[in-house]
Amino acid sequence: MDVEKILSGLVRIGTVTDVNYAKHQARVKFQGENMTSGWLYVLDNRPVIGDRNSSRTEFEAGGSGEASFASHKHSLAISQWMPSINATVVCLYLPVFNGDGFVLGGIS
Repeated sequence: MDVEKILSGLVRIGTVTDVNYAKHQARVKFQGENMTSGWLYVLDNRPVIGDRNSSRTEFEAGGSGEASFASHKHSLAISQWMPSINATVVCLYLPVFNGDGFVLGGIS
């Protein structure tokens, strides 16, 4: 098999068409191709603050005696990054026939 052809298929840029939050997977339509990938695992990334599939924590602050500074609670949602539908992402495929692929991250 041609080495250049293999290497050109390892790293691909595409647009997210479907997301499965429970399995941490996404499907991607690649530029210049008229088909969508199978389900690709999204690599674990640093947590982000958001409201999608997140855990919640609370924080107490205040207490200076002034009513505007009285103790109160804030809800903070922290979750793993997942691409949104129509987001542009970079994907990496293993260099074997029908190798698995992974979503590495998004391009802003």
